[in-house]
Amino acid sequence: MERHGSIIRVRPSRLEEYKACHARVWPDVLAMIKNCHIKNYSIYYKDGFLFSYFEYTGGDYAADMARMAADPKTQEWWAYVKPMQEPLPTRKDGEWWAEMDEVFHQE
Repeated sequence: MERHGSIIRVRPSRLEEYKACHARVWPDVLAMIKNCHIKNYSIYYKDGFLFSYFEYTGGDYAADMARMAADPKTQEWWAYVKPMQEPLPTRKDGEWWAEMDEVFHQE
């Protein structure tokens, strides 16, 4: 199992809309997340930032993320929420949400 954390800004004028749409995420999107071996997925908010955490339980993260990215319903969802977000200028090439390095974990 791999733990993943990432961060992005949410546009202040779109915060309530972002919260509302995530209160009713489309079922096809939720199914794709599950089918790509992602579980325990949470998004937190603080001071203009969104923090995402999930656990990946599959065997090929890159392939599963490519499959998710190719899914038409997921692409539609991302097109819907993307204007509400503002990526960090320090993100790596190809990232929208900036991946974070884990510095501590205890079970």
